[in-house]
Amino acid sequence: MSNKDHNEDQKDYIKRDEENEKDKTDKNEKQTDQIIDTGSVITGNGKHLIHCLTIIGQIEGHYILPSQNKTTKYEHVIPQLVAIEEEPTIDGLLIILNTVGGDVEAGLALAELVAGMKKPTVSLVLGGGHSIGVPLAVAAKHSFIAPSATMTIHPVRMNGMLLGVPQTLEYFQRMQERITRFVTQNSRISPERFHELSMNTQELVMDVGTVLDGNEAVNEGLIDSLGSLSTAIDCLYEMIDKDKVQRKKSEAKTPKTGVKKTEPKTGRNTVKRT
Repeated sequence: MSNKDHNEDQKDYIKRDEENEKDKTDKNEKQTDQIIDTGSVITGNGKHLIHCLTIIGQIEGHYILPSQNKTTKYEHVIPQLVAIEEEPTIDGLLIILNTVGGDVEAGLALAELVAGMKKPTVSLVLGGGHSIGVPLAVAAKHSFIAPSATMTIHPVRMNGMLLGVPQTLEYFQRMQERITRFVTQNSRISPERFHELSMNTQELVMDVGTVLDGNEAVNEGLIDSLGSLSTAIDCLYEMIDKDKVQRKKSEAKTPKTGVKKTEPKTGRNTVKRT
């Protein structure tokens, strides 16, 4: 090989290396922008491709909260959940919660979407999963909570001007029943126990309800397991592996339908010549 050919090969190698570095830089920049804009990230360097969604601060619903509040906008999360469910390359969803609650209907809407997903879902409560954060935590197929985290269970409240009529109290009661029904259907706690914890008047100074730490939340049947980030990811990977095995079995059992090709009938008798 001549020196000229060698130099050209070396230049091509350097060019390819620069292009790879540029692709990596662009990918990292896009990932950083995604974290800043939506509070979520798609991990692609592990065993499986998973989407990590964070729900932090206060869940913002139909009304815009003050700019100094740290919020999770439900109109941003809803399309993400739909995209995760429909994206074939994403294997599972990890939800990390540290929320004080927020809009009841917005939180229930997100919780119903998560509960209705076919893909493996795991939630992890860090810091706190209070108020409407409770349905969001139990909506996943398996829920974890850190030992230092807490969850506050209390009845539905509303501030601002209210009409002092019996219909208002009835509306609150029906909304509370919706929350209780969802939580008890997606966890191991009974409706009677959940109502008892919500109406506790002996624990909170300025409010009605109960604060549960990590161990208590698991013992009450509200959360499935104590754990950390590594245990939540391990559980999600295990669920993804089982899901892929089940899908392969179901595909193998499904009979393949096909149309047999038939030779055209001519209506003539064939005669063999001797």
